[in-house]
Amino acid sequence: MFHATTILGYRTDNKAVIGGDGQVTFGDAVLKGNATKIRTLYEGKVLAGFAGSTADAFNLFDMFEGFLNEKRGDLFKSVIAFSKAWRKDKHLRQLEAMMIVLNREHIFILSGNGDVVEPQDGKIAAIGSGGNYALSAARALDKHADLEPRKLVEESLRIAGELCIYTNTNIKILEL
Repeated sequence: MFHATTILGYRTDNKAVIGGDGQVTFGDAVLKGNATKIRTLYEGKVLAGFAGSTADAFNLFDMFEGFLNEKRGDLFKSVIAFSKAWRKDKHLRQLEAMMIVLNREHIFILSGNGDVVEPQDGKIAAIGSGGNYALSAARALDKHADLEPRKLVEESLRIAGELCIYTNTNIKILEL
């Protein structure tokens, strides 16, 4: 687990939303409170967010975006190609980062070991030190509340930010 951040992705039949907090820590100190750890990829058709080492995450973003371009935005084919390349490269396997990537059709977690995981429900994924808090909150809100996807992500991240010392409530959100 990374003591890094919290990223939450949520997908419905017609929307995809990703959000992340803004805290950057180094050991037990907060270095920055307003970092951006989410972005759009492939002409704004794919959302991505990272947890872990910033330098490693930027390498992963760049590499993954290359696969998205090569596969013409097909997220499923891109994550498979990405995973294969990751497992073949001994340097990549040592990167300390994870990503969530999603669009309106799919959501995946890309781990630091080269694993590609599609959440069991196919719609909610979380990573980072506050990931389990955000995931729990999102599942409960999805099941018992009638919130718009953006609001569900925001409230789930706010709950995680109130519980996890490596997560703050300076939340940024992107949606498709």
